[in-house]
Amino acid sequence: MKKLFFSLILAAALIAAPAAYADVSTFEDLTLGAESYWNGSDDSGGFTSGDAYFLNAYDSTYASWDGWAYSNTTDTTTPGWSNQYSAITGGGAGASSNYGVAYDGGAYGAASPPNLSFGAVTGNDYDTTISGAYITNTTYAYLSMRDGDGYAKKFGGDNGTDADWFKLTIQGIDAEANYTGTVDFFLADFRFADSADDYILDDWTWVNLTSLGDVIGLEFSLSSSDVGAYGMNTPAYFAMDNLNAVPVPTAIWLFGSGLLAIVGIRRKKI
Repeated sequence: MKKLFFSLILAAALIAAPAAYADVSTFEDLTLGAESYWNGSDDSGGFTSGDAYFLNAYDSTYASWDGWAYSNTTDTTTPGWSNQYSAITGGGAGASSNYGVAYDGGAYGAASPPNLSFGAVTGNDYDTTISGAYITNTTYAYLSMRDGDGYAKKFGGDNGTDADWFKLTIQGIDAEANYTGTVDFFLADFRFADSADDYILDDWTWVNLTSLGDVIGLEFSLSSSDVGAYGMNTPAYFAMDNLNAVPVPTAIWLFGSGLLAIVGIRRKKI
């Protein structure tokens, strides 16, 4: 009788309640000084934001890293590797401070391709659908594609007609360590018939990940049209913020976590 009563109350609440989002990772729960970053130099092997664990590998011999870092740096003008932790937006999504930065070290990276797993706080397999995340370029990658540098070409070439592209591939991982699906997202694309449509992403853009289905983790990899003898020439970086789970009824979500308003950020083209 008590079980039936509870079910009726819950059903009524579901009908009346609007949807809310189960937030996973905003990076705002991570402590940073002004204009700073964390890159794994403490040899901890990763970090937790929300209920997600982000893998990192740091090499103290070369002071290098791959996998995931987090940052609040705002430099959108300095080119090159020394500015590898800044998003081209100059801050996090929705005017927040912190955001994640991923580096795909390819065959040379100990934590590559960058990946993350859910259940870091609860200790359980997350096994749920992720609605998506906001993605943008880092300043390093953006300026390299826009202007070219000593390692990578200017996208479009000198006359702007080269069919260049820079792609992020996101794959879901289930509890049996199998891939559940793939989402491709272009951080830059110069393959359009009308060159006016060519772009290098310079704003936070929502990437829908619901097609990946129920997952306990995500894997990220980068590819580019600009490839040399040692692999991809385009700097293998991207930035991410506000990774979220699917919407659930407010009445249920309030039992555990509260509400999160998701602010839409429109995409700009160069």
